[in-house]
Amino acid sequence: MVMKILHVCEYVRGGITTYLNEILNYQVSDNQVSSVHVLMSEYNSDRLLINGVHVHYYSYERKFGRFFSAIRQINQAIQKIRPDIIHIHSSFAGLFVRLCFLFKRKRPKIVYCAHGWSFLMEISRMKKSIYGILERVLAVKTDRIINISDYEFIGSQKYKIPEEKSLVIPNGIEERLYKKNDIVLTLDHSKLNLLFVGRFDRQKGIDILLDFFKNDPLKHVRLYLIGENVLDPVRMKIPDHIISLGWIDHDRIDSYYEKFDAVIIPSRWEGFGLVAIEAMKNRKPVIASNRGDLPDLVKSGVNGYLFDLDHLEELTRILTTVSKQELQTMGEQGFSIFQEKYTGETLNRRLMDVYKQLIDRNEPVIQHASSQYEAK
Repeated sequence: MVMKILHVCEYVRGGITTYLNEILNYQVSDNQVSSVHVLMSEYNSDRLLINGVHVHYYSYERKFGRFFSAIRQINQAIQKIRPDIIHIHSSFAGLFVRLCFLFKRKRPKIVYCAHGWSFLMEISRMKKSIYGILERVLAVKTDRIINISDYEFIGSQKYKIPEEKSLVIPNGIEERLYKKNDIVLTLDHSKLNLLFVGRFDRQKGIDILLDFFKNDPLKHVRLYLIGENVLDPVRMKIPDHIISLGWIDHDRIDSYYEKFDAVIIPSRWEGFGLVAIEAMKNRKPVIASNRGDLPDLVKSGVNGYLFDLDHLEELTRILTTVSKQELQTMGEQGFSIFQEKYTGETLNRRLMDVYKQLIDRNEPVIQHASSQYEAK
């Protein structure tokens, strides 16, 4: 049986764009898929230009007064498209879609990925509890719940997300590098050149990084930023000695990665850490906070270093003692880890297996754990 797949998102930006580009290119070429559709906010979203993919938009901004309109528009789009599989990306999209079916008996098969559980963020205990209850209620109208890391799966079990519906499928990206010859960026190779890639939002710890380099500038280190505000409305001031390159299109990002000595990720919380595997694919070591799933991706002294956000003297020690040769060696080791665990081929095969199980066999139970989790 061939299937029609609809991906529903809130904002498509940054890591979600990378994820969608990876899976949409694969699914649109699968002979068991009749058509692939994407429904996303017309505000704050990248444009997806993938041959054969049908892209639809709904009018929405993340304001409470717009929620009901978003639910109505999404419900209308689902009725028009009539998909066999709805794959939901992010918690707000998960709320909007599943509320449409909360009191309906007939519905498509629903696959949900929070891409970072809300109750694992740095928020109050009360909010964590409310989000956990809401996710458990909405799980009633969900056939498969995908966790993007073992860290996410373990965290979800503390909030009693149904284990029998849950599985772990780590993010993955294709091995091919997108190189552009027209990138004009000259670095001072006598310095240690670090690159931050991501949203300029609190989650990503960009404010911590800016304060660190503002208050304790290391003369031999030069920091570059790729990204912009997406969720946080307040634009932060970037010191003159830190270079902001703005938002870079996905098909040009590899050309920037290759120019730097290391990639730095100071996230406060991180369900997975897609930037880490992008760096590894480009043979770049990762210097990351010890939060979320990052310690599973980055092994200190192997493919990078971890530091504690509450003890930034650790970051100072790393940056003042590491050599460029050591970073280069760790970058090569990171590439080997990427090839072994985080390729797009592995991600896409496992996703398609989930879809096919739901459509062909209507099998209610699937193994929740990834091979990484089973090995522990």
